[in-house]
Amino acid sequence: MDWLVAVAEFLVNEILSVPAFLIGIITAVGLIALRRSTGQVVGGAMKATLGFLLIGAGATLVVASLDPLGALIQSATGAQGVIPTNEAIVGIAQESYGAQVAWLMICGFAVSLVLARFTPLRYVFLTGHHTLFMATLLTIVLASAGYSSGVTVALGGALLGILMVSLPAFAHPWTRRVTGDDSVAIGHFGTAGYVAAGAVGRLVGRSSKSTEDMKLPESLRFLRDAMVATALSMMVMYVVVALIALGRVGQEESFEAFGGAENVGNFLMLAVTQGLQFGVAVAVILFGVRTILGELVPAFQGIAAKVVPGAIPALDAPIVFPYAQNAVLVGFVSSFTGGLIGLAVLSLWLNPALGLALILPGLVPHFFTGGAAGVYGNATGGRRGAVAGGFVNGLLITFLPALLLEVLGDFGSANTTFGDTDFGWFGILVGYSADIGSAGGLVVVALLGLVVLGAAWLVQKKVVEPGWDPAPGRAKPAAAPVEVAPADGTAFAKIAPPRGAPAPPAPPA
Repeated sequence: MDWLVAVAEFLVNEILSVPAFLIGIITAVGLIALRRSTGQVVGGAMKATLGFLLIGAGATLVVASLDPLGALIQSATGAQGVIPTNEAIVGIAQESYGAQVAWLMICGFAVSLVLARFTPLRYVFLTGHHTLFMATLLTIVLASAGYSSGVTVALGGALLGILMVSLPAFAHPWTRRVTGDDSVAIGHFGTAGYVAAGAVGRLVGRSSKSTEDMKLPESLRFLRDAMVATALSMMVMYVVVALIALGRVGQEESFEAFGGAENVGNFLMLAVTQGLQFGVAVAVILFGVRTILGELVPAFQGIAAKVVPGAIPALDAPIVFPYAQNAVLVGFVSSFTGGLIGLAVLSLWLNPALGLALILPGLVPHFFTGGAAGVYGNATGGRRGAVAGGFVNGLLITFLPALLLEVLGDFGSANTTFGDTDFGWFGILVGYSADIGSAGGLVVVALLGLVVLGAAWLVQKKVVEPGWDPAPGRAKPAAAPVEVAPADGTAFAKIAPPRGAPAPPAPPA
């Protein structure tokens, strides 16, 4: 049986948990179903894989840029507590439950494909690393409640498969308001935050203009470039926080945020450099998103026709970033502000009264989920919606992780936890249901999964398919910001030459 465990762990850790490989395989399958040539299949799969590697490279740059800022914020505020980091808690859990996580993830992926094929929920969840994170959470919660390995894998796999097709359905009316069509869905376990952001945006911003329509004076025209605006904003934030940290804790401790600085001048220039690198990181992510969409969307036409009729790819949160690039920054800042206010509520009230842990605002989850929440809020409520949507997301990813720690058993004291909204609300419900114990707990957990599936089915039939628009008073969003090859593969859409380019030579007679 050891070789079976080894095979399962290889499939999970080396293929299914690596989004780039998973996307490349799915793209190749779609192109094969469309009967493309070998060169087109290989080229399309490679471009799709490279697009996701670009997103990963950009995400790595974002993390590298935000880590020093997090250290500076701790020095500036003196806050100590738990920082939600999905990767950290998953790494800790792998030591105890690696085999169970592997089998649970494979089981969940299979269940999701069966549900996508035989129910109206035609979503194929392609964010492999988030699938691994949710598989780990379910394993921890069910195993901590005392259930056997077999029960944990079977029940947890069913729950995971249900979530992978259900959550994209709950978010799809809001996602369609962002993208303008049904070409992609959101496949990220921060869905509750995005739906909340869209709903709040609708409430507060009916007449608010879009973040992308900001009118700038001619002298500030350069800020219309998203990369420049993002880099400049982060540079200012870095310098301000660095100066506060320098004044509060002195040179020795504040310099350590960058691994040591030579002097105050060098310290401040390192802050400036990190802000500029953040702008580069966001630009890389946006380019990767455009690359992956250009290959994956036409490939999915083949999958829709041959494997899962009407399939819609459910992709990672940055997939919505190109649709409202200014809203990404607005949502990030607003989400981080919500995290700080949530931390204040925890420290002044909920920690003394209920003993809940202090959740420090991690910049990485606030950037990715807060940025996406800003896009959703902007789609339904413009600028006010982006601000309010990001803020609500920040509160959710502060309070939910604090409550989730209560059901993680021994992992509740690991000084880290899962960060995104769906890990929070679903983990809490499953945890308290499983704690009933014995057959009663299993029945309640199974009913919870069926309720989620039934609700998603109802939303799909009554809300998504009739085309409900969550913001009917606002202008329709633009089409997807990518050039996509036609379904028959005959040609790609032509791109207009730049202004001033010489005329091409006339074709031969």
